[in-house]
Amino acid sequence: MIKPDQAIARARASRRRFLLDLAEFLRFPSVSSRPEHRTDVQRCAEWLAEHLRRIGLDQVVIVPTARHPIVYAQLLRAPDRPTLLIYGHYDVQPADDRSQWCSPPFAPALSDGAIYARGASDDKGQLLIHL
Repeated sequence: MIKPDQAIARARASRRRFLLDLAEFLRFPSVSSRPEHRTDVQRCAEWLAEHLRRIGLDQVVIVPTARHPIVYAQLLRAPDRPTLLIYGHYDVQPADDRSQWCSPPFAPALSDGAIYARGASDDKGQLLIHL
C-alpha cells in the first residue's frame, strides 16, 4: 500500500513525464462533432489505448461503434477490493473562433503554470489525472 507522502513524491518525480503525456494527448484535434476529424478521433483513441497499456492496465480494447470508438480497460489485480469505475471522454468541442485563442488550440502552451489547449480541462486533462 502506497502512503500519501510516497504518492506525492512519485507524482513530483514524474511531473515532466505527466506533462509530456498530457501535451501529446492534447495535440489530437479529436472533435467528434465534425466529420473531417473522424480519423483524428480514431488516432486519439489508439493513443489513449496505448497509454493505458503503458501505465499497466489490463484488457485494453478499442470498441468500435456507429460513430466513434470507446476505449475500455481494466485493472483486475485485487479481486477482494472494491471496484472503481473511471469515466472520461477523449473528444473535444470545436475551437471555432480562433481569434479568441492566444495560441493554437491543439498546440498546448504553458503559461504561468497552466496549460492552455482545447481539452486541457474538459476532459483530456481530467481523464489523465484520474489515470
